[in-house]
Amino acid sequence: MNNKYTAIIKQDGDWWLGWIEEISGVNCQEKSYSELLESLKITLQEALEFNREEALLNAGSDYKEELIAL
Repeated sequence: MNNKYTAIIKQDGDWWLGWIEEISGVNCQEKSYSELLESLKITLQEALEFNREEALLNAGSDYKEELIAL
């Protein structure tokens, strides 16, 4: 399974801005490029975990998990 995501990054004045292309809502702003990359990784991990928890909660108790690879 693909665990790689694309960060869209730009500098705006003194700030570095970044978005994860594949996951809506994952965006960060930091003072340095390296801080931005770390923030994007952390935010992406948190978003994926939140999405997993929400999916399981919505599924209830009678569900099946199936891996889907692209």
